[in-house]
Amino acid sequence: MLVPVRCFSCGAVIGDKYEEFKRRVEENEDPKEVLDSLGVTRYCCRRMLLSHRDFIDDVIKLEEKGP
Repeated sequence: MLVPVRCFSCGAVIGDKYEEFKRRVEENEDPKEVLDSLGVTRYCCRRMLLSHRDFIDDVIKLEEKGP
């Protein structure tokens, strides 16, 4: 639901980079170049940001509906 603070594999801090990554990719910038400029070089960390699906808003809607 929320982007992890640290990479599951190596433990590097990645949570602080997600908002800028998301904003720049939505502006049609190449994800590879964005990750390079943010200094995310390890494959495991790149995977964490590339594969994250932000669905917290969907969960909140379900909570508001109730059972």
